Amino acid sequence: MDYPMHDPTIELHAALETFPAGISLLDADMRLVFANKEAREALGVAATFAPGVSIEAIAADDTLPGLAGAIADALCEGLGAEPKHVLRWRHDDGPTLEVITVPVAGGGFVTTYTDISNRVRSEALLAGQAHVLQLIAQGKPLAHVLEHLMLLIDGQVDGIRSSVLLLDAEGKHVKHGAAPHLDPEYCKLIDGVAIGPGVGSCGTAAFTGQQVIVTDIATHPYWAPFKDLAAAFGLGSCWSTPIFSAAGKVLGTFAMYSGTVRAPSQHEQDIVEVATRIAGIAIERKQIEERISFMARHDALTGLPNRSTLSETVAEAVRQAQVSGRWASVVFVDLDNFKMVNDSLGHAAGDALLRIMADRMRASVRTGDTVVRLGGDEFVIVLADQAPACESLRHQVEQVKRAICEPVTLGERAFAITSSMGIATYPRDGADADTLLANADAAMYRSKQGGRDDVRFHAPEQSPSSEDPLALRIDLQSAVARNEFVLHYQPQIDFATGRVVAVEALIRWQHPSQGLLAPATFIGTAEETGLIVPIGDWVLKQACCQAKAWHDAGFASLRMCVNVSARQFRGDGLVRSVVEALAESGLASRFLELELTESLLVQDTRSAIATIEALQDLGVAVSIDDFGTGHSSLGALKTFPVSRLKIDKSFIHGLAQQSGKAVASAVVSLGHALDLMVVAEGVETEAQADFLASIGCDIAQGYFYSQPQSAAALECLLAKQGDGTGMRGAA
Repeated sequence: MDYPMHDPTIELHAALETFPAGISLLDADMRLVFANKEAREALGVAATFAPGVSIEAIAADDTLPGLAGAIADALCEGLGAEPKHVLRWRHDDGPTLEVITVPVAGGGFVTTYTDISNRVRSEALLAGQAHVLQLIAQGKPLAHVLEHLMLLIDGQVDGIRSSVLLLDAEGKHVKHGAAPHLDPEYCKLIDGVAIGPGVGSCGTAAFTGQQVIVTDIATHPYWAPFKDLAAAFGLGSCWSTPIFSAAGKVLGTFAMYSGTVRAPSQHEQDIVEVATRIAGIAIERKQIEERISFMARHDALTGLPNRSTLSETVAEAVRQAQVSGRWASVVFVDLDNFKMVNDSLGHAAGDALLRIMADRMRASVRTGDTVVRLGGDEFVIVLADQAPACESLRHQVEQVKRAICEPVTLGERAFAITSSMGIATYPRDGADADTLLANADAAMYRSKQGGRDDVRFHAPEQSPSSEDPLALRIDLQSAVARNEFVLHYQPQIDFATGRVVAVEALIRWQHPSQGLLAPATFIGTAEETGLIVPIGDWVLKQACCQAKAWHDAGFASLRMCVNVSARQFRGDGLVRSVVEALAESGLASRFLELELTESLLVQDTRSAIATIEALQDLGVAVSIDDFGTGHSSLGALKTFPVSRLKIDKSFIHGLAQQSGKAVASAVVSLGHALDLMVVAEGVETEAQADFLASIGCDIAQGYFYSQPQSAAALECLLAKQGDGTGMRGAA
C-alpha cells in the first residue's frame, strides 16, 4: 500500500506553532528566523512579525514590552562560560516568563518562553507562609501577623480583597482582625456585628461553622440587610470560611471579596485552606498567651486578681490620689472561722464558700475598685478615688461587710460567716504601696485579736513610724547596729522521700517596742534606702553559719536557701559577700542556694547572666523564685544558668480548679524539660501535696508541712526526721 508523502518541514512548523510554550530561532546575525505564536505574543509582535527582522529592531520599538531588548543585551554581552542564559520576565500584569536562550551548532540561538506564573506564585506563597509563621513564633502582635497574612493572600490572587474577623470573648460578635485592602470605613461599619444565620457571609459562617459562598451579594438573602453597604464599597461577591482552633472551636472567619459576581476558582479555594490554617495558629497562640497571662495574675478558684497584681494595683491607686488630691484605701479582709467550714463540710464546700464571698465583695465595690485574693481565706480590697472623709470610707467598708454576713446555704446547711477587716488610707497611713499594705495587714490582725467580726483603722502605734519615713529609716539603721533581726527557717520536703532536704531563711525584725515584725513592714524602706544591702549581707552570713552548725550537728546534706534582693543583685558586691559568708562560716558552697525573682532577672539580662555564672563558678546554686508572676519567656528562661524553679504560691492556691492544675503541670513539665528541679511553695493542704506529687513535682514547701520556725525548733524537727520519720503534714 502506498502512503502519501509528507513534508517534514511543514509538519515541524505546524507542531511548533501550536506548542504551548514559546520558541524562537535567531540566526548568527541575530535575526528572527522563526517565532511561534507564544513567542510572538511574548515579544509583542503577534500582528507585525515577519521572518528576518532583527532582534535589535524589535528592541528599538519602545511601544513593545521590552523583552526583545533584554534578550539582545544578553546576547551582545555573550553567554561566556555559561551554556545558556536564563531570564525571568514579567510585563505589567502579564504572566511571568522564564526565557532561556542557548546557542545552536553552526551559529544562531534558540530561545524558549515558558509561563512560570504558577511556580512563582507557589514559591512566593511558601516563602510568605514561612515568614508569617516566623512572626507568630517571635510573638509579634496578632494584628501585625494577620496583616502580613492578608497581604500574602491578596498577592496570590487577582482582584481579591481578603479579611479576617475575630470572635469576641463571648463568641457572639465579630470584631476587626485585618483587611489591608478593604476600605477602613467598611471595616468600621461591620465591626461588632452579631453573628447568626443569614447575617452576611461571615456572620453565617461563624455561627454555623460552615463555609458560606455568596456569588452575588446584591441578590443573596444573607446579604439583604447589607447589600447597599456592600454596593457602596464595590463588593460583588464574598466567600467566607470559619477559622478553627486545634480543638475545633470557631475563632473567627476568613473572607475573600471580589468586585465581580462570581464563584471562587480552585486556586482560590486552595488559598482559603492556607489562610484559615495559619490564621487559626496565630489566633489560638494569642489566646493561649492571654489565658496564661490572665491565669498568672488571677486566682483560679475565684477569678479575682491574685497577690502578684496587688502592689501594682495599690501603687496605681496612690498615683491617682496624688494627682486628684483624694484618698486611696487598702482593706485587708479575713473570713472568720473559715477553717471550721472547711473541716466540717469539706474542701468542696470551702471552695464554694470562697467563690460566693468573692462574688459578694466584687458586687459590693465600685467599678474602679479592685478585690484581690491573697490565698486561703484572705482578701484585699483596693478602694481608689475616694472622697477625703472617714465616714464615706467606713460606709463603703460596712457595705462590703454586710454583704459577706448575708446567710449562705451550702447543701443542706445554712449559716452566716463574719469577717475581720483592717484599713490603711493614703495619705494618712502611708505614701507607698508597701507601707499601706503592711499597715492594713496590721490593722486586720488587731481586729482578729480583738475578738474578730470587726473593722479596725490603722493606728500609728501599730507599726514603727508608719507616718514618718525618716523615723522608720532611723529605726532600721538602729536595728542593723543593734542586731535586732532574727531568722526563721521553713523546711523544703523532697516528695520522693518525704524528708527535709533544704530550708529557706526568712528575716524578721524583733522591734524593741512593736514585737516581731514581718518583712512587709520594713523591706520596702530597706530597699529604698539601701539598707537592704547590709541587712542582706547579715542574712547571708547568719544563714551560712546556721547551715554549717546543722551540718556539724549531723544534718550534713541540708541545703540553705537565701533570698537576694534586687538592690543586692544589681550591686557589684554580691559575689564578694557570698565568698566572705562562705569563708567565715566554713560552709561548703554546694550547700548554698540563692533565690532570685524572675522579674529581677529580665531587667538586665546580660548583667544577670554574668553574676549567676560567677556564683556558679563558686559552686553556689541559683533558683528562680515566684516563677510565673514575672515576665520571663521560655527563651529567656533557657538563657539563665539556674538549677531550680519555684512555682509561685498563687498557682498552688489555684489547684482546686482544672485550669490551675493545668498551669502547675505545665510549669513542672517545663522545668524538667530544661533539666531543672521544681519546687512548689505555699503548699497548704493534703490535696495540693498529693496532686503536686502526682505530676512529678520534686520539692514542696508550705504550711502543710511546717510554718517558718526558729533555728532551735527546726533542729528538733530535723532530729525527729533523723529517727527515720518523714514529713507528711504539719500535724
